[in-house]
Amino acid sequence: MTVVWPGDAYPLGAHFDGAGANFAIFTEAAERVELCLFDGPAADGGEETRITLPEVDAFVWHAYVPGIMPGQRYGYRVHGRYEPRQGDRCNPAKLLLDPYAQAIEGEVDWDASCFGYEFGDPWSRNDQDSAPHTMRSVVVSPFFDWSDDRPPRTPYHETVIYEAHVKGLTYRHPEIPPELRGTYAALGHPVIVDHLVKLGVTAVELMPVHQFVHDDTLVDRGLRNYWGYNTIGFFAPHNGYAASGRRGQQVLEFKAMVKALHEAGIEVILDVVYNHTAEGNHLGPTLSFRGLDNASYYRLMENDPRYYMDTTGTGNSLLMRSPHVLQLIMDSLRYWITEMHVDGFRFDLAATLARELHEVDRLSAFFDLVQQDPVVSQVKLIAEPWDVGEGGYQVGNFPPLWTEWNGKYRDTVRDYWRGKPATLPEFASRLTGSSDLYADDGRRPNASINFVTCHDGFTLHDLVSYDGKHNEANGEGNRDGTDDNRSWNCGREGPTDDLEIIGLRERQKRNFMATLFLTQGVPMLSHGDEIGRTQRGNNNAYCQDTEISWVDWDGLQDHFPLFDFVQKLAALRKKHPVFRRRRFFQGRGPQTRQAVGSRQGKGAKQGKALPDLLWFTPGGREMNDADWSAGYNKSFYIFVNGDAIDEPGRRGERIKDASFLLLFNAHHGDLGFGLPPARYGGMWCKVLDTADPLLAEEESPMVKAGETVTVEARSVQVLRRV
Repeated sequence: MTVVWPGDAYPLGAHFDGAGANFAIFTEAAERVELCLFDGPAADGGEETRITLPEVDAFVWHAYVPGIMPGQRYGYRVHGRYEPRQGDRCNPAKLLLDPYAQAIEGEVDWDASCFGYEFGDPWSRNDQDSAPHTMRSVVVSPFFDWSDDRPPRTPYHETVIYEAHVKGLTYRHPEIPPELRGTYAALGHPVIVDHLVKLGVTAVELMPVHQFVHDDTLVDRGLRNYWGYNTIGFFAPHNGYAASGRRGQQVLEFKAMVKALHEAGIEVILDVVYNHTAEGNHLGPTLSFRGLDNASYYRLMENDPRYYMDTTGTGNSLLMRSPHVLQLIMDSLRYWITEMHVDGFRFDLAATLARELHEVDRLSAFFDLVQQDPVVSQVKLIAEPWDVGEGGYQVGNFPPLWTEWNGKYRDTVRDYWRGKPATLPEFASRLTGSSDLYADDGRRPNASINFVTCHDGFTLHDLVSYDGKHNEANGEGNRDGTDDNRSWNCGREGPTDDLEIIGLRERQKRNFMATLFLTQGVPMLSHGDEIGRTQRGNNNAYCQDTEISWVDWDGLQDHFPLFDFVQKLAALRKKHPVFRRRRFFQGRGPQTRQAVGSRQGKGAKQGKALPDLLWFTPGGREMNDADWSAGYNKSFYIFVNGDAIDEPGRRGERIKDASFLLLFNAHHGDLGFGLPPARYGGMWCKVLDTADPLLAEEESPMVKAGETVTVEARSVQVLRRV
């Protein structure tokens, strides 16, 4: 007979103390809760021991079981009302995951028993036992030798983010042992870490690593939920990415990966999905939250609680008005920071987190909690500032503590380099840090996470190789994925042997990369773009756990010039603080006080010092209103004054840097750019040219003030004042 003590209502979850484990779980809907202990995995059956939790405090059911050790499999069965029309869906026939489980074993096999209803009648009741067909929670040891691990804490203005998929980045790397490929151990392997260091990466942003579920609709088509935006366990590292085992070993392996990346000075940011769960809508399975307390965890339709309100496009939305949901999210965030040592989070569809009723409320309870939390408020917080609900596009509207994926940056930069007319004014705003989006609420350029490509959409190679999407492999008749790609195939759709088109495509890639690294704000790369990764025109590879999505490391040989060029860009940005300012340009010098627009400026004549920023036409004349409004204008250059950064260094000293000219030519023909007068700089040296990626600065000829520099069609040049 199993010995059971009352235990404690806090903390929630299963916690091993060296002699046993305390179990605590919240449910307001339960009439009785059973803790189920298993001596084997679901696939092998195994004996189940059921223990009725003896105590309940403030709707938290709890018990302490002596002798429980790490690796113990467990789950819950909840007795209560099953009235879908009232929003109640308790059924003890369904084995439920612990929402606070720190490790999860197995997968869902999508047997009919995993659903709370009989197929064909969504309001019926299914009393088949789901235990043999679903996942099981696992008790985890909290002990790990972190040694002297310290978070790198790289300031935002020095940060370079690399968005990566644990499996996709590592699965085809030839220098990683086969048994490790596609795992946390592979991501922490020296060859991957060395690659990131060479690129100048300071933070890896991992696509979802919280335990997720592969949707039954995908499994039926022979596909997988590759991206992982289908979370079921907010405390558990996804077991499919573990090489060492799934009974708690995944936790140790994840920690070892973080430790290895930290040793190289690389932060770990997690892409987290707190807006919905894998249980889907009213036709979805009963795996955890639905069976525990459906009405407390999910936003139900007010006029008919059989159905779920969905602002995520995935079937359900978590109830952000519920204190228990908010506690779950905050406890999860703190756990990943304090126990797993991660350095920040990117919040998927973050506008949903701001919804308390229907509108997006910037002052919602969730943001209040984050703001005052002494742990969570101190890490990097990145919002994907939109969802699919009404009024969900919220770029520029998040609180000052937050940074944002700047979708307007992506769209504008793509438009500019594909030659769309009348994009120059907005391109200028994006290039200088998007002050129009962030300055009005006290934020700085680092509020803008700038990217041209990410997991969602074309890769960089495909952006310059396809005019339209090619998602046939997804099995949805090419209807899925966006049609708003803002791409240009450079003259031919898809692969080609035409050397002229290939050359143009490679130059366009360098243009995008150069623009990204020369932009104020935080640059973000998408994994594999630096070595020409292609998805063969698929812009929605969410279900492609195949070679379509995995990084082909053989591309490093074919695309080494691009890799080398990106390294050069990262080194340039790191060396020169003028490209990573902490404050917006003012269009004035440090000795003048007039406030002027960061884009148009007032020239060098007003004030003794040169302005921090000036815009010139290719002819060498300062741009005026007519130049900005000319829809055909696709070429310009910028004077960036390194003497006017006007920011303190880490030790309080005033930062000084070299001054630069940034020459942009998105025109289809070569153009001569007349350099400005000598007061801006008497001699200039070319340090970067996207039309000449092999350019070496030390071999570059000097150019005098007032001379003309030829900038090839669709290219960027960077000149440094000597």
